[in-house]
Amino acid sequence: MTDSAEKIQEPRLWRDDGWTARVIKNEDDDGWAVAMFKDGESEPALVGPWTMGRDKKNPKPLDINAFHTLVKTAGEFVRRNEQHLHASLHQSITVTAGSSRVTVCLDIVPDDDNPYAMLSAKDEGDELLAEVRVAPSFKLNRSSAVVWAEGGFARPGER
Repeated sequence: MTDSAEKIQEPRLWRDDGWTARVIKNEDDDGWAVAMFKDGESEPALVGPWTMGRDKKNPKPLDINAFHTLVKTAGEFVRRNEQHLHASLHQSITVTAGSSRVTVCLDIVPDDDNPYAMLSAKDEGDELLAEVRVAPSFKLNRSSAVVWAEGGFARPGER
C-alpha cells in the first residue's frame, strides 16, 4: 500500500485514519473478504469474511460504521500480535539463589543472519549481577534459572 493519506470512500475501498479496507473476492469460495492494511504496509494486518449484498452475488458496500469496526478489530489484532511477539522474545523469572532473590531474564534478538539471546541476572535492587550471550533456543524456566544462579552465573553448559 502507499503512504498516501488521501481519504477514499468507495464501495469496495476505504482509506482513512491510517488504514485501508479493501473488499476482495474470496479465492476459496464464491464469497467476499475484506483485507485491512495499515498505511505503509504491503501485507494485510487482517483478512476476514465480508457480507454478500442483497443480490447474493456482489459484496455489501463498505460504509463508515463498518470501516470503523474493521479499523478497531485490525488494530486490536495487531496489538495482540505485538504483545505475543514481545512476550516470546523477552522472558523473566525470579528465583531464590542462596539467600537472595534474583531475577533472570532472557532477551532473544531475532536477527535473520545471526540470532542470539542475552541471559542476564539482576538482584532485588535491579543491579546487574551477570550477563552472557546464549543460543536463542535456550530454555528459560525455573530450573534453568536456579542452576545458572547457584552456579555463580557461569555460561550455561560451561561448569
